[in-house]
Amino acid sequence: MNGDTAILASDIVRILTGKGMTISFAESLTGGMISSEIVSVSGASACFEGSVVSYSNDIKIKLLNVSEDVIRNFGAVSELCAKQMASGVRRLTGTDIAVSATGIAGPSGGSDSKPVGTVYIGLSCEDKCFADHFIFEGDRESVREQTVIEAYRMVLGLINE
Repeated sequence: MNGDTAILASDIVRILTGKGMTISFAESLTGGMISSEIVSVSGASACFEGSVVSYSNDIKIKLLNVSEDVIRNFGAVSELCAKQMASGVRRLTGTDIAVSATGIAGPSGGSDSKPVGTVYIGLSCEDKCFADHFIFEGDRESVREQTVIEAYRMVLGLINE
């Protein structure tokens, strides 16, 4: 990760801690990268409750309550899946905010409708649940790193409202 990522993570920990709020993550393509950068910040335990690395569809369904119909009809890389992942990890951990990330990091796995670099990042909090769609360029690691940065930016946008 780069210095910008560390700064964003530090800002999230500082602001959430100051507001007495908690956060959790449900990660697929990032495999724990979002959580890892947060826990590298001293004092993260004041706001970070935990995460689920839900790489398989079975774990998305069993632990996060993602609907089998959503997986079957829209796929694990979809807006609805990202929203259900975020809601599921929020319900599981009881946090104020939950973030999810699902996508295709590549180099294989893409299609015409969902090319490599397709990512959905979901956010769930008390009064809203939404997901944003991105198509990132670059290799596998770059797609994953860009996902972490955008997830942090989305969190900061939400907590600074």
